[in-house]
Amino acid sequence: MGCDGPDCGEALRNLYLFIDQEIDDASCEEIQAHIDGCGECLTVYDLERLVKSLVSRSCQEAAPAPLRDRVLMSIRTVQVQITETRID
Repeated sequence: MGCDGPDCGEALRNLYLFIDQEIDDASCEEIQAHIDGCGECLTVYDLERLVKSLVSRSCQEAAPAPLRDRVLMSIRTVQVQITETRID
């Protein structure tokens, strides 16, 4: 089966938007048609969906308080460094 939609590059550039359903219906239909007809893009699509699913399942637990505190402190440190860099 040949490609019915955008080329592989275009389909892969919009893959995350497609997976997250953050793209217009017409583009979704084009990408779906392409994935249906392109084994290489289908493989990438399946892998990305699997990774997204695993990450989603892994992120359902709340982080332990000490870890959460360390992450927030790191974010604040980076924010301060960025702010100081802009002032200089």
